[in-house]
Amino acid sequence: MNFSLYIAKRYLRSKSSQNAVNIINFITFLVIVIGAAALFIVLSGFAGLKDFSLSFTTSFDPELKVVPAQGKFFTISPAQEQQLSGLGGVASFAKEIEEKVYLEHRGKNHIAYLKGVDSNFVAVTGVDSTLYLGDWTINEQQVVAGIGITNILGVTLNQFRSPLQIYAFKPGKGSISQQGVASLYNQKPMVIGGVYAIEADLDNKYVFGSLPLVQALLEKEAHQFSAINIKMAPGASESQLREALQKVFGPSVTVKNRQELNSTLYKMLNTENLATYLIFTLVLIIALFNVVGAIIIMILDKQLNLKTLYSFGATIKELRNIFFLQGLLVTGLGGALGVLLGSLLIWSQIAFGWLKITPSLAYPVAFKPVNVLIVLATILVLGALASKIASGRVNNALVGAA
Repeated sequence: MNFSLYIAKRYLRSKSSQNAVNIINFITFLVIVIGAAALFIVLSGFAGLKDFSLSFTTSFDPELKVVPAQGKFFTISPAQEQQLSGLGGVASFAKEIEEKVYLEHRGKNHIAYLKGVDSNFVAVTGVDSTLYLGDWTINEQQVVAGIGITNILGVTLNQFRSPLQIYAFKPGKGSISQQGVASLYNQKPMVIGGVYAIEADLDNKYVFGSLPLVQALLEKEAHQFSAINIKMAPGASESQLREALQKVFGPSVTVKNRQELNSTLYKMLNTENLATYLIFTLVLIIALFNVVGAIIIMILDKQLNLKTLYSFGATIKELRNIFFLQGLLVTGLGGALGVLLGSLLIWSQIAFGWLKITPSLAYPVAFKPVNVLIVLATILVLGALASKIASGRVNNALVGAA
């Protein structure tokens, strides 16, 4: 066995004759355990929040989406649609058209997006799982709206006598003053057949209608769309499918995945996670100054032993390695115990949900192995630096060498 490691283990297990040294060593170990547990719990909490936030996009956005590279709309030929149907990586696809509209109901108004979708849309996105009231009824008379829109406008389900009025500006050019106001827009009364609830921004944003109805309201051709939503076949390669889609539609379109469709949300969550990690790492750096102090006190406490070991032939480098390895053992064991305690706390939250955001919603957490590695790596790197600094106090003067 390595000489320095053997002595370091002996010092780690043995107690000092000075009670103050034992207390300082215990407090140092406890600080490392608490710091590691706190960092792991915070990272797990942010991982849970990230999964919770992105769960909204999973039920709303497709796995891949073909959108125009420029402008709002693009045209799909029958040949391109046939090619799309024949791609092996495509399980199903849904066409959509989307435009901003003006909604009005009994003197209340709201600006939202009207999204025309075909019958495959629910199979591609699973958005019907977000229904709060009613059912996914989309036809020439009925639409599905977000709960935020229904609350703003005071509209209820199946209100046939007082339907929701949808106004969409007509496409065209020229001066508005030369035309009558009524000629500027198309109007369509629609009944709310279902209400979805995802999160505040999305609940206030969309009204879903049938694809042919929205195309007619916007005065678009039957082959003009805003996007094609793609559900990938099991085991399909995203990169290969993106290349194949790009070949089918050419440079006039861009293919995006969920992360690219919600790039702002992903960047915000990743930035918050990084900022939190750096803040808690700074706390750990401050806490690990205790390791430096504890090792220096241990060096002074073992000064006579070090002189004896030096007399028996141990080199200064070997004596320094004793305390360097002791510091690594303390931080490593403390970090491992802290992660274990943090893991137990996270698993208990996942299993029992004892910490609540609302009476019915437990605070979201997620156990991810990568967080275990991050915490242990952080603790060991900082512990190695602290141990290296402290072990440098072992020198010729300390052991009485000439």
